Amino acid sequence: MSGSVTMYSTTWCGYCQRLKSQLDREGIGYTEINIEQDPESAAFVEKANNGNQTVPTVLVVPTGGGEPVTMTNPSLRQVQAALAG
Repeated sequence: MSGSVTMYSTTWCGYCQRLKSQLDREGIGYTEINIEQDPESAAFVEKANNGNQTVPTVLVVPTGGGEPVTMTNPSLRQVQAALAG
């Protein structure tokens, strides 16, 4: 079973752009969801961030299974570590 990365973002978020370019450079696939276009995703981000729409919020399902991890504005290393489980 392979892991997955879902990034909740906005079009104007510089931190999101930076993390996306780092993930691309490392060959880590991800699904991007724009919270401005998806109210359910915006609600997920708010729940994860004490009512704030802070992006990037990243949901990682570790490779090989395990508990999903939600992180706010993580570094590339944090995403890699979460994927590894």
